[in-house]
Amino acid sequence: MSDGPIWVVAGALAGSDGKWLMHQRPLEKAHGGLWEFPGGKVEVPELPAESLVRELHEELGIVVDPAHCTPVGFAEEKRSPGARPIVILLYTIANWMGSPEALEGEEVGWFSMQEIAELRKPPLDEHLASRLFGQMSEKKD
Repeated sequence: MSDGPIWVVAGALAGSDGKWLMHQRPLEKAHGGLWEFPGGKVEVPELPAESLVRELHEELGIVVDPAHCTPVGFAEEKRSPGARPIVILLYTIANWMGSPEALEGEEVGWFSMQEIAELRKPPLDEHLASRLFGQMSEKKD
C-alpha cells in the first residue's frame, strides 16, 4: 500500500443567480448523506483539471472545458497510522454544457453561500467552503 496522499478534485459550480451547486454523497459511502462539492479521484496519468472534467461528466452529466476550471484552493487531512491522507483540490467553474443531475449521488441542489454554511458537509468540504466563500467576501469588502 502506498503511503502517499489520495488526490481528489472538486468543482464549485457557480450559477448565474449567485447560487452554488452541492452534491449529496451516496448513503452507502463514507460521509453518506452529507453535502459536498462534486468531483472525485485523480487517475494516473490525468492532470487534476482533466480528472475534474471526467468526474463532473460521470457524476452530473455535464460537459466542462478544462480551460473553464479555475483553481482556488485545497484542503488536506492530517496523516494518521494505517490510512492514506486525502488532499482535495478545489476549482471554480462558471461555464458548462448540460443540466447537472445526480447520476451517482443522492441529489444535487443550488444553494447560497449562507445556505451552504448550514449544510452538513464532510470536514474537508467544510474547510473548502469556508475558504472559498471567505475569499469571496474579502473581495467584496
